[in-house]
Formats: sequence, C-alpha cells, structure tokens
Amino acid sequence: MSEASTPALPHEHRAWCWHGGHDTHALQLQSLPLPQPGVGQVLVRNRVVGLNPVDWKVLGGMGDAWAPGHVPGVDGAGEIVALGQEVPATWQGSHVAYHQDLRRDGSFAEYTVVDARALMRIPHAMSFATAAAVPCPALTAWMALQKLPPAAGRTLLISGAGGSVGHTLVQLARQYGWHVVAMAHRRHWSRLHGLGAEKCLDGPMPEEQGVWLEELQFTAIIDCVGADQATRLASSLQANGHMVCIQGRLEHWPCTPFGRALSLHEVALGALHRYGNPTDWQALTGAGEQMLQDIATARLQAEPHVLHEFDQLSTALGELKSRNFSGKSLVRVHP
Repeated sequence: MSEASTPALPHEHRAWCWHGGHDTHALQLQSLPLPQPGVGQVLVRNRVVGLNPVDWKVLGGMGDAWAPGHVPGVDGAGEIVALGQEVPATWQGSHVAYHQDLRRDGSFAEYTVVDARALMRIPHAMSFATAAAVPCPALTAWMALQKLPPAAGRTLLISGAGGSVGHTLVQLARQYGWHVVAMAHRRHWSRLHGLGAEKCLDGPMPEEQGVWLEELQFTAIIDCVGADQATRLASSLQANGHMVCIQGRLEHWPCTPFGRALSLHEVALGALHRYGNPTDWQALTGAGEQMLQDIATARLQAEPHVLHEFDQLSTALGELKSRNFSGKSLVRVHP
C-alpha cells in the first residue's frame, strides 16, 4: 500500500461468502481479513452494492475459478480508502463506481479491491445508490450498441427491454438515432414509452409461436432474454441485419448460408477483464462516466431503486432471481 493510504482502517470486514451450490440463501455473512490492494489496484469502502442477474446465475457455475469462501458481486459504489503501488494519489478519497471481474472477490462486502482501470468517478452530489445501479447494466447496453452500424433512422428491436439493461438501451438507442421497438411484459410498457420506445410488443415471445411476423423487419435486434428467444427472433431481421446477444448466444447460425447474411454478436463485460487493453478500458470507463453525468443532468433517466440493507443481501438476491417486481435492486452497505 502507498503512503497515501488511509491509516485508520479495520483489520476485518464483513462479506457475503459462497461455499457451494446455486442457492442464493446459502450465501453466508462472515468476518474476513481486510483485503489489501496490489499494484494498480485500490481499496473501495462500499457504500451501496448493485444486484444483477449475473450475480445469481454464476452461483455454482464458475468451476475452478471460485473456491469456497469466494465473495460474489460485480457492481459497487463507494469511496477509495487505500491505494496500491502505481496508482496516482489523486484517486485517494474519490467517490467511484466500478464493475468487478467475476473471478475476483467482489462487491458483496464492506470493502473490495478493484483494479484502478475499472473505476468511474461519480459526479458531485450524485448518491451512491444511483451510481451503484449503473455499471453492469449501463456498460452492457453501451457495449451492445457499439456492435451495430450507424442508426441512420433504422429500426432496432430490444427483446427483454423491461430489465435494467433495457432501461438504458432504449434511451441510448434513441439518442443514437434508432427507431426503437421494445419487447417486454405489459407492466413495463408505460415506462418504456416514456423512455423513447416508439412501439411496445408483448414478450417474451411464446415458444409455440415459432417465428416472428414476417411484416415486422428490423435492421438489428438486441436480445436480453436468452438464446432460444434470439433464435425465434432471427427471422425478423432484414438482409445484412445484426443480432446482438446479451444473455446467451446462438449456438447455430439461424439462417441458410449467404441467405439473410446476418451478423451475430455477443456482449460480455468479462471479456474486457480478461482480454481488454488500456484503450478498451479508457473507452469503457469514459462511456460509464458520461452516462453517470447524463443521469446527474437528467439527460438519462435512472431506474427506480429498490433498496435493501446489507444483512438482507441474500434474500434480496433471491427476490431478484424470482423477478416479480420492477426497479433496480440495491443493497446499502455503509450508511
């Protein structure tokens, strides 16, 4: 740790730990030694944690990357309380949001070690709750749109638009010039229209429907539901159209060779954690900071919050898995 590190830190902290299995309620709240930042890393005192579907989907699915006692969680917001070597002193005390590498101990803790390259500064006067809701869904939405050609008045279908990724996707796509059609449960329609969707379709598409109506044709589809849904939607793409998969990729090409001549894409923030270079990270965090600023100035609308206390984290994660509510699920770590 550098000399700029805060001296009065605890020796231990509380964290929710995984010890095997897929059950969110099996996570255990434990006391652990305070982690220490290494070269190019910082220690963040988490104020609010953002819960995401990936947080429950990976339980029991990370293989050798997780050992019993691993701390899950990818999104957090708080202040930097310690710096590792080669981190500029100007980061000390900064309020930041971050997206953590799934292979590392994550945000379900009072303190988390984060690579400095993944930090996004929070605008002045923005709450930690608002900032913690941003990283995973908003960065995923931004990356999905980077896969597509210039909008130029073309039409984009967002499948599964009712979730957190869709909330940002609809707004960004409209800013980029896309005509947006949103597919989601009817309870989301009013909000999605307010965000800029020109039309809403009931979704997800039933399996028995097979393929989409031939009269509906899209330049691009961004699917936030899964591979089966994306496969059923593929016939709704125009020639040279684009399918962007966020939840699960298509295992088989959905059209005949040189037929529709589709382009297939997948989006995963984890790719940057494993293979991203400094330029990639600068672009990502720069986009994240711009979206935080746009939320602070009301150019983007933040998703409504559902706030829980730290002791309720495993229960809140289980409720997110059931997904019978609207809004962004957040956990307050430190008051």
